[in-house]
Amino acid sequence: MTAIKDGEYTATIYKLIKDSQYVEAIHILNGQLQKHTKSRAALSLLGFCYYHIQDFTNSADCYEQLTQLHPEVEEYKVYYAQSLYKAGAYPEAMKASFMLDNPSSHVKMVKLQACIKYCEEEYPAAKSLLEQLPQEDPDYVYNTGCLLFQDGKHEEACKKFSSAMQVLGYLPALSYNIALCYYSLKNYPQAVKYIGEIIEQGIREHPELSVGLTTEGIDVHSVGNTLVLHQTALIEAFNLKAAIEYQLKNVKGAQEALTDMPPRSEEELDPVTLHNQALVNMDTKPSEGFEKLAFLLQQPSFPPVTFGNLLLLYCKHEYFDLAADVLAENTHLTYKFLSPYMYQFLDALLTCQTAPEEAFRKFDEMNGKLTEQLRKLAKQVQEARLARDDEAQKKSLQENDLMQEKYIVVLMAQSKIYWNRENFQMVEKIFRKSVEVCNEDDTWKLNVAHVLFMQNKYKEAIGFYEPIVKKHYEDILNVSAVVLANLCVSYILTSQNEEAEELMRKIEKEEEQISYDDPDKKVFHLCIVNLVIGTLYCAKGNYDFGISRVIKSLEPYKKKLGTDTWFYAKRCFLSLLENMSKHMVMLRDAVVQECIQFLEHCEAYGREVPAIIEQPLEETRVHIGKNTVTYEARLLKALFYDVIGWNK
Repeated sequence: MTAIKDGEYTATIYKLIKDSQYVEAIHILNGQLQKHTKSRAALSLLGFCYYHIQDFTNSADCYEQLTQLHPEVEEYKVYYAQSLYKAGAYPEAMKASFMLDNPSSHVKMVKLQACIKYCEEEYPAAKSLLEQLPQEDPDYVYNTGCLLFQDGKHEEACKKFSSAMQVLGYLPALSYNIALCYYSLKNYPQAVKYIGEIIEQGIREHPELSVGLTTEGIDVHSVGNTLVLHQTALIEAFNLKAAIEYQLKNVKGAQEALTDMPPRSEEELDPVTLHNQALVNMDTKPSEGFEKLAFLLQQPSFPPVTFGNLLLLYCKHEYFDLAADVLAENTHLTYKFLSPYMYQFLDALLTCQTAPEEAFRKFDEMNGKLTEQLRKLAKQVQEARLARDDEAQKKSLQENDLMQEKYIVVLMAQSKIYWNRENFQMVEKIFRKSVEVCNEDDTWKLNVAHVLFMQNKYKEAIGFYEPIVKKHYEDILNVSAVVLANLCVSYILTSQNEEAEELMRKIEKEEEQISYDDPDKKVFHLCIVNLVIGTLYCAKGNYDFGISRVIKSLEPYKKKLGTDTWFYAKRCFLSLLENMSKHMVMLRDAVVQECIQFLEHCEAYGREVPAIIEQPLEETRVHIGKNTVTYEARLLKALFYDVIGWNK
């Protein structure tokens, strides 16, 4: 920075503050403060600048010195208490608020104390403080809305926030609160409407915040955690947008919402953004996700769902020991952040590892209670329908859907105990018992289809697979490739070859369209269907046809060779090699030549393709050179040479 001439310090500092260049202003003011340690002007401006870059601890430090140097100035006491409150030092902020002895500051003091009690989760105390304010005060209405929201009265809270907006005019923070109420009421279209308004205003009034540039791949500098950014409510709006997309199973949309927000460096991220980043990128960056969630758990404050999400994700990735450790080390968080349902579910899930029968009993007990609640809700829906009470009916249906979702989760965890033991008859029995509750649920239907398929009950499996596929027929690639493959195999094994061919033509047509729109995109649906059919023929002993089908399914290799497709292909080759080594199968030379050629192609195109997806928290990693399709293709080729005697 160029040296400032004597007599120009004030003009320079005020210009920097006017241009929102607070960091530069802080640098100059700190230099001045070293020369004049008790300078009122320097301390006052420093406190102001620190407050605007959201460095509330340093801001509080400046105002504390000012309250000691100039105890007669009431504003410094107000700013000191506010800075402490913003820094999360609630007991100190409450103590500082009692220093406001001027009658003109009484209302400010009460409002601040109410906010402190709210943040300390002392809601009755916050409410009694609010009641000291005049009811026509917009802040009274606003803060009452916050208390109603906390109490789960989302509709009433929404009305309060709307009333406050009519008095105060448009405020992004108020708009966000209304959006949050609609989100909690599962009225996502209305929530998105208010989020859209916040984002539009933020882009229009603050282009310097670089909204959306990171998503477009433009490298931009961090905008920092400034007061302007806080006032726009953009971070909160994008986080809520990401949450809505995630709830609607649109993970790509959720990821985009998080990259659209104003850019900040990782150490500047707030806990909610960090949590959401971990969650939406869990499929692609699981190690990073676990690291972020575990880090948040060590912080003084974190989103309430962090604890439950970390435990569930550990269980999903089968790190049951880690989940048990986190649960044991944080017993104080269990009662605060886990609902009784969540705790019972996790307890049963962890019991599965040591006492499966006991876990089955726990799951059964849970579903017994949930079934009772579902019957009561079904009765309420019926009564509301007869009374023509649309509002009550809508509410009961929402509660019913939520309860059914919980029931399905428990049911699937319970049936997995027997699925892992390959006792498919018992799994089918469990599903049949739940038909009364789940017969309309797609997850249930899909798993019933899988268990029938595994028992070779192909005709019955078709009855469950078909409606799911037809429901998404116009957008068939949204259906899991394994579901399409199983349906095709079921058609073939029940002599419905025309239906199988028609389904495969439809998949091929959709894939061609995607290749036309995005030539570089890899789509594996048809490939996996062909691989499964090839595997079926190999399992029946018809290796000539089965292996040829597997080989053709991976053409062109550049687009079809992936970790999943290689997994299916290598199983067929290993099965073939095992049977050849036992002299149970003889292959024509032309087919052997075709196999060698196929493995050479895989060797050429598989250098960048991982052979297996490693577990995220694995301590011993596979050597980077060995975890490639190229390495495994060479191994298989060597085995072929060995079995057919070409290397002798």
